[in-house]
Parts: sequence; structure tokens; C-alpha cells
Amino acid sequence: MVDDHALVREGLCQVLKGLTPDEPTEVLQAANCASAFAMVNTHPDLDLVLLDYQLPDMTGLAALAVLGKKHPELPIVILSGSANPSIMQQALAMGASGFVTKSGRSEELLCALRQVLNGEIYEPSCFSAFHDDMGLSGAPKPRQTPVFSPRQLEVLQLLLDGFTNREIANKLFVGEETVKTHVTTIMRAFNAKTRTQAATEATRWGYRKSSSMG
Repeated sequence: MVDDHALVREGLCQVLKGLTPDEPTEVLQAANCASAFAMVNTHPDLDLVLLDYQLPDMTGLAALAVLGKKHPELPIVILSGSANPSIMQQALAMGASGFVTKSGRSEELLCALRQVLNGEIYEPSCFSAFHDDMGLSGAPKPRQTPVFSPRQLEVLQLLLDGFTNREIANKLFVGEETVKTHVTTIMRAFNAKTRTQAATEATRWGYRKSSSMG
């Protein structure tokens, strides 16, 4: 289990004790991706990785790419504090075996992990709302779910946090023109003419400022 919040990890450990009622479930904890990579390398008998989306050293999607390349046989489930269809779609497209939200009930998490351990792919039922003609806010949604690369998701997150293109470039150690290109792609995906409109539409799709994501 990879999550940077100790209380979240301890709480999930209690929940995961019910994963296999007939035998004890051993849960190894990592607070960041670097520790997780080292742990996976030294424990080839792992059955599953529960990977938080928002981590201090890289996003869960970036970590998913690393783990998927080095350990393609290892099921990985993304855990997110944001019920965001784009993140879910990206995670599943990159090889995640499941996607669960922190707002769900404990039994839903256990059901999802059991399904993944049985060799299936888990997708939360709450995302079916995004396949309807109307979005969760009641307004017409774009013709298709916006899908972004890991870097574009980083730019979008910083945009939502109120940073300028120059500030985003400094934080991501890239050129300002590169950031402008990503912002343009994001605006086009949301059918927005301005950064503010893109941020508003992103919020409607479930994206949140960093303070409300985990």
C-alpha cells in the first residue's frame, strides 16, 4: 500500500484485514514511490499494489508506468481522492487493474480488490454517470471524456491551484512555451476559450485543487 498519509495507511490496514477472512492479510506500507519501488523489488511474492494517485515524489500514473514496465505481472489498483473520469480512464489505459476512490465504503474497496485478485478489472459503478448525456453538475458534458498525459495532468493541477504559466514552468523544470502548449491542449479538451473556463470545466469533471486531493 502506497500513500503518503500515515493515518490513511493505518486505516486501510485495518480495512484490509477483512480481505481474506480465512487467513491473515499481510500489508506492507510505503510513504512514497521510491520506497514502493524498492519494496516491490525485494518482495517478488506480492499479490497486489494499492497505489495512491497523489504522491510527493511523482503522480500515481507515473509510478504506474514504472511498475508496469518492471513488473507487468503485478496487479496495481489506483486509489484516488478525486472521482475523476479522466484519471480513471488514463489509469486503466496504462494497465491499472482497478480504480477506487477514497470516498467509497470499506466493503466496496474489499470487493474491488477481491475482483482484481481474481484476475478481473475493476471500474467503480459511480463512473457510469459520466456515460450519460448530462454531467454530474447537470450541464451538458463534452462529447468525450477528456484524457490527458501524466505531464498534462500535472500542468492542469497547477493551473487549478492558481499558478501562472511561468510559475508552472519553474515548478516542473520545463520551458514556458512547453507549458503554454499543454495549457492550450487542456483548454481545447474542455472546449474552453480561457484558462478560467478550463479550470471551471475541469472542476465540473471532478478535478480539485491540491488541498482537496489525496
